Amino acid sequence: MNFDSNLDAEGRLFSPLSVSQITSLIRNNLENKFPDVIIEGEVSNCKMAASGHLYFSLKDEEAILQVVMFRRDLLTLDFVPKDGMQVWARGAISVYAQRGQYQLIARNVRQTGFGDILAMLEQRRRKFAEEGLFDESRKKEIPAFPTRLGVVTSPTGAAIRDIIRVIQRRNPKVSILILPTLVQGQEAAASIAERIRQANLWNLADVLIVGRGGGSIEDLLPFSEEVVIHAIVESNIPIISAVGHETDWALSDYAADLRAPTPSAAAEMACADLYSIYKEIAHFENIMGQSMKHSITNAKQRLSSISPHIMEDILLRKNLVASQRFDSAIESIRNSFQKKAEDLNHRLVLASSAIEIANPREIMKRGFSVVKKNGVDIVHSSRMLALGDSINIMFYEGEADADVKATRDYGDKRSSG
Repeated sequence: MNFDSNLDAEGRLFSPLSVSQITSLIRNNLENKFPDVIIEGEVSNCKMAASGHLYFSLKDEEAILQVVMFRRDLLTLDFVPKDGMQVWARGAISVYAQRGQYQLIARNVRQTGFGDILAMLEQRRRKFAEEGLFDESRKKEIPAFPTRLGVVTSPTGAAIRDIIRVIQRRNPKVSILILPTLVQGQEAAASIAERIRQANLWNLADVLIVGRGGGSIEDLLPFSEEVVIHAIVESNIPIISAVGHETDWALSDYAADLRAPTPSAAAEMACADLYSIYKEIAHFENIMGQSMKHSITNAKQRLSSISPHIMEDILLRKNLVASQRFDSAIESIRNSFQKKAEDLNHRLVLASSAIEIANPREIMKRGFSVVKKNGVDIVHSSRMLALGDSINIMFYEGEADADVKATRDYGDKRSSG
C-alpha cells in the first residue's frame, strides 16, 4: 500500500491514518525485519485448535509472546509442547491485524527442558507427598445429600456461574454460600486459605468446592501454594478441588478429598440429582406396588381353593399337636411330683423309726434304769458314788430312792462295804 499521498514535502503525515493503514505499516516493517528468528522461552497456555493448529505463548520473567504453529509444521515435531516446557521456537514475526497484536509463526520448536514452574511444582509435590498430605487414608467422604454448599472462588468468574447453574438444575434445595476470594496473583493463596479456615470455624457448609476457571499454569499457581495445601488438609469439611479445565491441574487436586476436572463437574459431584432421585423413587414405588398386587393375587388364588371345613381341619390338626404336647407335659410333671412325694414319705418313715429306736423310754422298757445323784446328776460310773450317798432310780414305770451301801469298780476291781 502506498501512503505517499499522506506525506508532505518533509515526509510528515498531514492527514490521519486508519487503523488498517497503521496496522499494515507495522506489519510490513516487522515482517520484513524479522523473517527468521529463534525465540527462547517457557511454553504457557498451550491449546490445540479444532483445525489442528497449535496456539501457545512464550514467556520469560518480563514479557510474553503469542505463538501459532500450523498443523503441517506440528507434524514434524517428535514431542507435544506442553505448559511449562522450556523451548526454542524458530519462525517469522507476523502481525494479526484483527486483534492488533504481533505473534510468532513458528516453523519449528525444539524442547530445551522443563520450565522453572513445573520443576518447582514437582519439587513441592514430592515434599507434600513425603509429609503424607496426599495420603488416601486421610481423605474424607463427600456427603451424598448436602444441604449447604460452600464455594471458595472469585465471585465474578465463570466458575461460580457454572456451579450455580448446575446446582439449580440438579437440586435447587441445596443452598449455595459464596466465599469470595482472589484466585490469581500474589495475595490469592492467603485469601483462599483464609476462606477455607473461616468455613470450618463457623461450620458454614457440608461440603466445599475450591477452585476457579481455566488459565495459564502461572495463573493457577495460588492453588499449589503451601498455605492452601495445609488449609485443605486441616479442613474438617470435605473439599472438592476444581481448578481450571480438564487438562489443568494444581497441587490442591492431590490434597483435596476429591478432584473434579471442571467447576461444573465439581457441582455435579457435590450434590445428587434430585429429579433423578424422584424418578428412582417413583420407579421403585411402581415395582413395589406391582409386587404387592402380585402377592395379593397369588394369596387370593391359594385361599380360593380352601373351604371353611378344610381350614377348620387344618387348625384342629395344628391345635391337636400342641394339645398333645401340653398333656404330655402335665403327665410328666404329675409323675415327677408323685415320685418325689413317695420318696419324701419313705424318708419320713425311716426317720420316725430311727427316732423311735433312740427313745430312752423304749430302752428303759427293756429293763434299763436311770440313776441320778442328788436328783440332778446322772450316774454313769460307780466312781461317782460314795458309801451313804442318796440316789434316785427311774424305771420305765415309777421311781425309787436308795442309799449306797457298796460300790464296785470293774475297771480296777476295787470295792468297798
